[in-house]
Amino acid sequence: MARNRKKKGLPVHGWLNVDKPVDVTSTQVVGILKRLFNAQKAGHGGTLDPLADGILPIAFGEATKTVQWAMDADKEYVFSIEWGRTTDTLDAEGEVIRSSETRPERAAIEAALEKFEGEIDQIPPKYSAIKVDGERAYDLARDGEEFEIPSRQVFVHEARLVEIPDTDHAVFHVRSGKGFYVRALARDLAGTLGCDGHVSKLRRIRVGVMHEDEAITLAELEAMTEREALLETLLPVEEVLEDVPDVEISDEDAAAIQQGREVMLMPHVVERWRAEKNPDPEDRLALAMAGDKAVAMGEVRAGRFQPVRVFQM
Repeated sequence: MARNRKKKGLPVHGWLNVDKPVDVTSTQVVGILKRLFNAQKAGHGGTLDPLADGILPIAFGEATKTVQWAMDADKEYVFSIEWGRTTDTLDAEGEVIRSSETRPERAAIEAALEKFEGEIDQIPPKYSAIKVDGERAYDLARDGEEFEIPSRQVFVHEARLVEIPDTDHAVFHVRSGKGFYVRALARDLAGTLGCDGHVSKLRRIRVGVMHEDEAITLAELEAMTEREALLETLLPVEEVLEDVPDVEISDEDAAAIQQGREVMLMPHVVERWRAEKNPDPEDRLALAMAGDKAVAMGEVRAGRFQPVRVFQM
């Protein structure tokens, strides 16, 4: 007979706005925090390279069911490009594969940046987590395999030159949509300017509703000796769902939804949902709320709420 394995840790639910330090992987941060919170389940809402620091959203428990919304949220970055050297990883961790003496001037940089705003085609870096024929691109690249990654459309809301501290470096600010790679922008910008360059510093300052001025560091979390203090740093499961309109339900309906059953919505609730929803008629998404408690993600159809992802908290 199969045994029911007891889950390790405690049922912790919610989001944590962490300021990741450099030289630590996103996966390592998840492991550190899972142990620190003694949590049964944890994950992150969008990888940050070891070289990068800044906002790394961490999901615990039922919040892991909303990770995709964190990954799809708009993001902001401040980063530096070092001119004169191109590396295989497109950042400071890689091996130099090409170099030149060309250094672009401010006017040329600003003119070139205009080509990278709006909807653009971008080829992700070969050293990335993109899957190619079922394999991670960075694994193929490390093994010396030859492969191509198709370009995809990404949206850049703003790309701005912040400063030029010296002739070898330039600092930028970018606000982008999902699927965007800063390292790819550095590669393409350098190519447009007819020079070599790579990302030397990278900081993510915002992911959706999570900003750097509200983030907490690993050191601050590790210094907390009381479990209650740790738990108070958590944000609600629905924190990353700001763009999903909610529908009000009763406690009785909440119990039915948590059993996987659909429920009828009051007419005024449906009308309010229609007023707040995405104009796309195919988008039926809604968040069922019983008071201040998130119950489920689902769809509104014919005046009924049909649960898709139920939160068991």
